[in-house]
Amino acid sequence: MTAGQAGYCILAAVTETEKIAFKNKLKQAAQQLIEQRIAAAKTLIDNAQEAANSEEKSSVGDKYETARAMGQLETEMHAKQLAQQIRELALLHEVKADIVYHVATMGACIECAAGTFFIAAGLGKQTIAGKLIIYLSPQAPLAKLVQNKKKGESFVFNGKETVIEAIY
Repeated sequence: MTAGQAGYCILAAVTETEKIAFKNKLKQAAQQLIEQRIAAAKTLIDNAQEAANSEEKSSVGDKYETARAMGQLETEMHAKQLAQQIRELALLHEVKADIVYHVATMGACIECAAGTFFIAAGLGKQTIAGKLIIYLSPQAPLAKLVQNKKKGESFVFNGKETVIEAIY
């Protein structure tokens, strides 16, 4: 029995209630992470604006204009990041974690030898409850690749054919 098969055997013993509880924990962790990113982006916007305003009071001529433009660019960059995180949070709110899915779709957890994927928000690799989870946005290429696949079907990930061991 391979390590992937051993993980699958353990997963098979997990009840639907436990699967739903785990997905709810994943969703809650994602929400907390996104909310932290939103707060950080707001702080960075405020800091950039404050820096630009303080430069305004103490500078003259070209230096003032350059500092003000740099502050404005930094504020705009952080505002774009803030908007992206707000969109991620809105998308996450649409995820139905209280359903056990049988095909890969938004809100599904996909277990395979390559890892555990949760299609909800594009947060990358996160460790939740001691387990490495790869959070995928529903628009991510990998999420689209596995879309509507079922347990036992395969896909190519990192140049390797990967079999879906479980979906819930």
